[in-house]
Amino acid sequence: MPITLAIVALLAFYVAFNLGANDVANAMGTSVGSKAVTLKQALIIAGVLEFAGAVLFGHEVTETLATKVANPALFAAIPQILVIGMVTVLLASGVWLQIATSRGLPVSSSHAVVGAIAGFSWVALGVGAIDWSSIGSITVGWILTPIISGAIAALFYSQIKRWILDQPNQLVQLNEWLPWLSALLIGTFGVIVLPSLTQPLSNFLINQVGLNLPAYDIPIFTGSVAAVGLTFYSWNQLDKNTIQNPSCAESAPLVRPKIQNAVERLFGRFQVLSACFVAFAHGSNDVGNAIAPLAAIVYINQTGSVPINGITIPLWILILGGIGIVGGLAIWGKKVIATIGENIISLQPSSGFCAELATATTILLASRLGLPVSTSHALVGGVVGIGLVQNIKSIQFQTLKGIAAAWLITVPASAVLSAAIFSIVRMIFL
Repeated sequence: MPITLAIVALLAFYVAFNLGANDVANAMGTSVGSKAVTLKQALIIAGVLEFAGAVLFGHEVTETLATKVANPALFAAIPQILVIGMVTVLLASGVWLQIATSRGLPVSSSHAVVGAIAGFSWVALGVGAIDWSSIGSITVGWILTPIISGAIAALFYSQIKRWILDQPNQLVQLNEWLPWLSALLIGTFGVIVLPSLTQPLSNFLINQVGLNLPAYDIPIFTGSVAAVGLTFYSWNQLDKNTIQNPSCAESAPLVRPKIQNAVERLFGRFQVLSACFVAFAHGSNDVGNAIAPLAAIVYINQTGSVPINGITIPLWILILGGIGIVGGLAIWGKKVIATIGENIISLQPSSGFCAELATATTILLASRLGLPVSTSHALVGGVVGIGLVQNIKSIQFQTLKGIAAAWLITVPASAVLSAAIFSIVRMIFL
């Protein structure tokens, strides 16, 4: 078992590496494409926040996947088969993510893992072992996610374009809209990130101080303070970096580009902040795709039984996943970043900000409806939605064809890979 654990740990690192290389575009692709940050800055920001999210809050998703990654009750009498299956899931999903990344195609790591689970389950226990309802939900999500995100992004961007970007007095308009934009940004991403971030403070106030507050009071208070602070900070930045009389733009053509630069510069700050939220949330959520099989195998090794209910995830497993994600995005992340940020449409900070906001909103809506969604699908849909508002001719449909093809074959490709690998491994070891 020590040799098996070492091999599985390496495989988990391999999956996390490829996950980081592919999914980092979810957080930073639009920010790099719109020139809000450089590639180097994006990799540093994403690296720190992805790692922090994975280590601090990755245990919840990992625990869920480790106990529900395949129906554990079916493997209760044959834990060694589940161990081989987990190894297969890691290898198959890792290989598929590497293939997609090498071609610069953003795909869903969650879908790759589900496909790999389906593949080995079919070979191990027959077609009845596959959770076909999950496959059906993924198919529905595959269709709806980019459509919903595209519609939301188009709505956001069309309103920003109408009320700010297309106005002759852009700075005055932006000043008026800043409180609403700040509340929208902090509110949307705060729902995703703040409950996890403020949980330690809530626990301290309840357990140590005896202050029994409602569950969402601290996140709401924190978000409100952050929104007000962001508004005043943004007003201050506009005062520092723009001319004093923006209305002169109508009679001085040379002033217009300065105003546009000042507006886009501020949207760039909003976009970087939203990208930070996405990176943190992605690290805490998607790291489970890489390390849940390892956590399940460690549990089987320690107890001799299959994990049925909740399990404790050792810290070293979370750190391993976090390091893998950071290594992958640092070494190989630029390929998919280029696809998302540059090869679909040309992005500005204002449009990139709308794409990320639409992605977050779509994920929130889907989680409330119980639909499994892919951040990659949502982000690509958001970028295309903005392209439709700007000019349909600006969309590079050749790039989209490649992305759509990769989406379509992710589940079957990883399932076939997993089935083949499982069959070979089982013949060798059993």
